[in-house]
Amino acid sequence: MNRDDYLADLGISADDPDAVALLIEAATENGDLDLLRQLADAGSKDATDQLVELAEELGDLDELRRLAAGGNRDAADILVELGELPESEH
Repeated sequence: MNRDDYLADLGISADDPDAVALLIEAATENGDLDLLRQLADAGSKDATDQLVELAEELGDLDELRRLAAGGNRDAADILVELGELPESEH
């Protein structure tokens, strides 16, 4: 499902950046990794950025590994800093 379809299922117009931003902000404030993951997987860069930050804050190494395996450089950098990923794999 793409981002627009996912947002439409939630009753949010993808054309309303304020509504999308509020949803991402609420998910972040509530520690809702699942919602951020769904939005990120649907293509929201802002949700991806927040997901990386929240996963780091919560110490969710599995989520950081999943993101790094998907090519997210920020997640990979965090894992290297934590000694969880050899720099050569980065």
